[in-house]
Amino acid sequence: MTTTASSSTSHHLSPAFPGRAPWGTASKLRAWQQGAMEKYIQEQPRDFLAVATPGAGKTTFALTLASWLLHHHVVQQVTVVAPTEHLKKQWAEAAARIGIKLDPEYSAGPLSREYHGVAVTYAGVGVRPMLHRNRVEQRKTLVILDEIHHAGDSKSWGEACLEAFEPATRRLALTGTPFRSDTNPIPFVTYEEGNDGIRRSAADYTYGYGSALADGVVRPVIFLSYSGNMRWRTKAGDEIAARLGEPMTKDAVSQAWRTALDPRGEWMPAVLRAADQRLTEVRKAIPDAGALVIASDQDSARAYAKLIREITGSKATVVLSDDTGASKRIDDFSAGDDRWMVAVRMVSEGVDVPRLAVGVYATTISTPLFFAQAVGRFVRSRRRGETASVFLPTVPDLLTFANEMERERDHVLDKPKKEGEEDPYAESEKEMEEANREQDEDTGEQDMLPFEALESDAVFDRVMYNGAEFGMQAHPGSEEEQDYLGIPGLLEPDQVQLLLQKRQARQIAHSRKKPDTEADLLELPAERRPVVSHKELMELRRQLNTMVGAYVHQSGKPHGVIHTELRRVCGGPPSAEATAGQLRQRIAKVQEWATRMK
Repeated sequence: MTTTASSSTSHHLSPAFPGRAPWGTASKLRAWQQGAMEKYIQEQPRDFLAVATPGAGKTTFALTLASWLLHHHVVQQVTVVAPTEHLKKQWAEAAARIGIKLDPEYSAGPLSREYHGVAVTYAGVGVRPMLHRNRVEQRKTLVILDEIHHAGDSKSWGEACLEAFEPATRRLALTGTPFRSDTNPIPFVTYEEGNDGIRRSAADYTYGYGSALADGVVRPVIFLSYSGNMRWRTKAGDEIAARLGEPMTKDAVSQAWRTALDPRGEWMPAVLRAADQRLTEVRKAIPDAGALVIASDQDSARAYAKLIREITGSKATVVLSDDTGASKRIDDFSAGDDRWMVAVRMVSEGVDVPRLAVGVYATTISTPLFFAQAVGRFVRSRRRGETASVFLPTVPDLLTFANEMERERDHVLDKPKKEGEEDPYAESEKEMEEANREQDEDTGEQDMLPFEALESDAVFDRVMYNGAEFGMQAHPGSEEEQDYLGIPGLLEPDQVQLLLQKRQARQIAHSRKKPDTEADLLELPAERRPVVSHKELMELRRQLNTMVGAYVHQSGKPHGVIHTELRRVCGGPPSAEATAGQLRQRIAKVQEWATRMK
């Protein structure tokens, strides 16, 4: 019976597909896919974790491997587990194109003989783990766990996956983001203890964003950050004004950020207008390029769509996860050439719309996992030279994530926590719960927020690319802003860097020609205006005072004299009012003086 089933499976596979041919005569795979295949075939492991940056082609790798395993009778059937209904259908469609037939509607009972397996969701496995366990016990099965970090989303999902797929012949785990903000273990992932005693996930094959960028597999991402003045009213009735990007407490950052994203203010319309101008520039080289706004909730999504209609004169596609037509709307947008889509969370991961080239991050979710997944929607390259542009509010966490795009992370299983130390994961875990909630309808939560957004405006703040920052502040609609929005949509990665340097040099030269009285914005290059948290600023002041204290003993001069001398040489206000950039400049200057005296 086993032989018949295997032969039948093999017979159904398309002869044109690589797995049908002897290994080595397959049609061309990307280098990383080939490397991962060779490693797998050589080692023949039961469990294999492949970490590849979003847009690198994890689906192609997995289906090529599935075809090979079916053809060589290592397995007789395939089960794909995906995070969402939409992705489940995408997997079935991709598999069908290469002759592997997966049933995306499977719910129970025997599977029709025409199918090679099923495509299900983690939630579906969570409801009926024993159904899937019985299937993998009856026939040799390859289980493909797509975006496997989702199996750690809830205890029940993780336990259900373990129960359902523990007897599987082979398990292939895939993810673009192998880290989580919490410490829930991910099923079928190996954890290795480091020298620090902390266990981290160990991938069998890793293909990071930096490698994919060098290979031209993904697009370079240009982040355009916008600051501005925010004003809101607290629950106590106090009115507070602050500028995005200035050091604030965590609560104040959160409230200023929410004020910026309020569709009734001026910040969102200005940023959407800028993003639409950027899209127009990109479409000169990529005619079907599309743009996506990632919104926090349904009300905001609808309001942003209305703003886009007013700005562009064209209707935006709105995608809400509890809408039965959501999948079809995404497919229609992907296949068409409409300019804008607005979505709530659900397209932050896994939904494949390769023509998306411009994004607006209009949600207050600030976990590295969600940010990486969101940016992953824009990096899929179709031809060499395409660039992606993502618009952000000037918020410390987001700028940090943007500057660390190429860093490869692992999932940490243990919390590096000392006795009495504040839990560094607590806030992140709370945000993960929010990010992973299934629903995005109006929960009434907005009415309970301890503030009311009153007004906002927008200021172009900086461009981030490849870990470097460029540009001086500029008003929306100004020539200086247009300089950055008008960067060509087709550029090699090194050309992007060169062009940004030239634009900044031009902006600085233009600024020097203007009288100082005309400068209503901070006219300093971005690298001299670091965006830091209130806590980081306090740490810089403490560091400066420590350095000055040490220099007092070395030089014999009083504290006040040294601080005055630092202000005279470096410029700027007293240290209590100095920016992070000014404090760092003074720290470097004291270090220089101390070194000279030795």
